[in-house]
Amino acid sequence: MRIGRLWLALLCTVLLAGCNTLQGAGKDIQKAGEALERAASSAKKK
Repeated sequence: MRIGRLWLALLCTVLLAGCNTLQGAGKDIQKAGEALERAASSAKKK
């Protein structure tokens, strides 16, 4: 559980470090969601 929280914090830090504005953060989150949807759709087809 502790390691999971550490990884989550690290992931959030990396994602937010590349964003200069809230708009940039929104775009990054949207792209991550789209990637997740594609992965789920690909897994469903198999």
